[in-house]
Amino acid sequence: MAANRPARSTRSSRPALIALTALAPVSWGSTYAVTTEFLPPDRPLFTAVMRALPAGLLLLALARVLPRGVWWGKAVVLGALNIGAFFPLLFLSAYRLPGGMAAVVGSIGPLFVAGLSVLLLGDRPTLRAILTGIAAALGVSLVVLKAAGALDLVGVLAALASTASMSTGTVLTKRWGRPDGVGPLALTAWQLTAGGLLIAPVALLVEGAPPALDGRAVGGYLYLALANTAVAYWLWFRGIGRLTATQVTFLGPLSPLTAAVIGWAALGQTLTTVQVAGMALAFGATVFGQLGPRATVTVATTTTATKTESFSSTERNARKDSMDVTVPALRR
Repeated sequence: MAANRPARSTRSSRPALIALTALAPVSWGSTYAVTTEFLPPDRPLFTAVMRALPAGLLLLALARVLPRGVWWGKAVVLGALNIGAFFPLLFLSAYRLPGGMAAVVGSIGPLFVAGLSVLLLGDRPTLRAILTGIAAALGVSLVVLKAAGALDLVGVLAALASTASMSTGTVLTKRWGRPDGVGPLALTAWQLTAGGLLIAPVALLVEGAPPALDGRAVGGYLYLALANTAVAYWLWFRGIGRLTATQVTFLGPLSPLTAAVIGWAALGQTLTTVQVAGMALAFGATVFGQLGPRATVTVATTTTATKTESFSSTERNARKDSMDVTVPALRR
């Protein structure tokens, strides 16, 4: 048997990894346009089920791997935090808060992740990361926040809870890694399936039977389930395993920024000078958030195949993944 060759560092793959991970929040930013132009109105929970459950079952069929042992419980916890609890809480906050307030609260996700990383990962938050998180939240607020009346306490608490839920799921995904021999595809499948199953009975109780769907709605749901959820969340959780939790969450502001750009380019919405300045600030914070400690992707090669190190290894977990739809999308 031939001896293994020394592991080689592929630092050059890091920009490509960041770019691929960034495609997830960019895709989520298109949810607003798809929801308003293709889907039936006032069915946010049904839409959440149609996004999560078919995508999870499809990825589960492709991965053909079920959780084992303690991972049954971990998959349910991660699915509840990242999908099952996050979606309904986000929808609740969107319906009860004015303007883009829920998106503004969601944009403080990097600050939540920084704090949770201290408790669960043993990381020390840097002043740079804190200031960058504040700048990102300020930039998003300039883009989406509009003048409005008094805030609803339930809506504010729901927005904070949704952000805390996704942030906790991101950090726990990083802490727990995944079982040996299990790839990001299977881990994504477990979470989407678990989350979709948790939302389904809530949607049935709150919204009743599923609505009748025409061709446009079917096409919209297919896009949401495949590109917007199955592929996007796979890229997101893949990024969690290879980048720091803070780096991944700093990509979140790309979602409301993408929604604003699509609204301007495709839906005839206008962008003010203040909004453009906010976009520049939020985008700059997103880029700056990727310039922290480098996460080196190490690949060990043999004479017959290339083997990537285990996601759950101590080394990878020592190195440091919705944001999801913007507020206007949820008002449908």
